[in-house]
Amino acid sequence: MTQITPPTAQPSGGNSAPEPPFLSLHTTVVLLAAFILGLVLGGLTALTGAPVAGAVLTGLSAAGTAVPVLRSLIGRSGPGQ
Repeated sequence: MTQITPPTAQPSGGNSAPEPPFLSLHTTVVLLAAFILGLVLGGLTALTGAPVAGAVLTGLSAAGTAVPVLRSLIGRSGPGQ
């Protein structure tokens, strides 16, 4: 019977630092909150009987306007801040 051993992971480069995240937690929370706000306002606008294009524009403008406001309201905390 033959026993197969899995290859071991070899570190490439020795002391390589971990890759930083694509988006910080602060940015992710701000964008997610703005997206949800845009969906809610766009949905409410669509429920009033407005045209779909108007509801989409309302949602997009609400999300776009919310980003700078949420950025200033949601405080940053963590190392280097």
